[in-house]
Amino acid sequence: MSESPVIIDREGAVATVTLHRPEVRNAFDAATIAALHTAFVELGQEAEVRCVVLAAQGPAFCAGADLRYMQQLATYTDAQNRDDALQLARMLRAVAECPKPVIARVQGDAFAGGFGLVAACDLAVAVQTARFCLSEVKLGLVPATIMPHVLRAIGARAAQRYTLTAEVLDAATAQAIGLVHEVAEDAAALDARVQRWCAELQNASPQALAAAKRLLAEVAHRPLGDALLADTAERIAVARASTDGREGIAAFLAKRKPNWIDPEAR
Repeated sequence: MSESPVIIDREGAVATVTLHRPEVRNAFDAATIAALHTAFVELGQEAEVRCVVLAAQGPAFCAGADLRYMQQLATYTDAQNRDDALQLARMLRAVAECPKPVIARVQGDAFAGGFGLVAACDLAVAVQTARFCLSEVKLGLVPATIMPHVLRAIGARAAQRYTLTAEVLDAATAQAIGLVHEVAEDAAALDARVQRWCAELQNASPQALAAAKRLLAEVAHRPLGDALLADTAERIAVARASTDGREGIAAFLAKRKPNWIDPEAR
């Protein structure tokens, strides 16, 4: 049996999903896409998991599609190609819509689909030597399935430039346009930032984090009309009446830690 293309480790409340195809720069194939989809769906349902780190082995984070896989796709029918593309789109949605915060630990280059994978995560930190590229047009392709996530991460104007030019970005530029939030000097600094984010996320209510992710996804770019006002008012009303909402206010007033930090408070 071949080795799994994705490894899942758990340490306390943190789950780490690691791309495990360093020999092909962690490029996607059908098995990798399916394994990532399953991992994020299942981890999203595990109550004991509070946040997820997406990492990779080897010098590259993700090089996009495996060349051998792309050669295989060239022999597919139109219907098969659409179905295959839909699997990638669904995997990226599983990452983006995972109810747990997802941190991209980018230790190397992220090209094409790898760029989209970083964009689908909630938080991203990259080592300063990492490079990024929307390289599809140089292969006669378009970054279609990743574009919803790219647009959310870097905005339309930056996406327009880097989609059309297929320029290679350094980590500082990726931070400047919003693809990554921080740049780390080396692997030790990369791990330190991931660990700090994981610790900070575990101080927050799991229910509130999941609701905040939905809020960000569903409210962005909507007009500031009566419907949006009613929607956001409903969301905060639900949060105030939720188990974590009541516990958080009670803990604040009692000057104690809430029970998602201190189980003894339950």
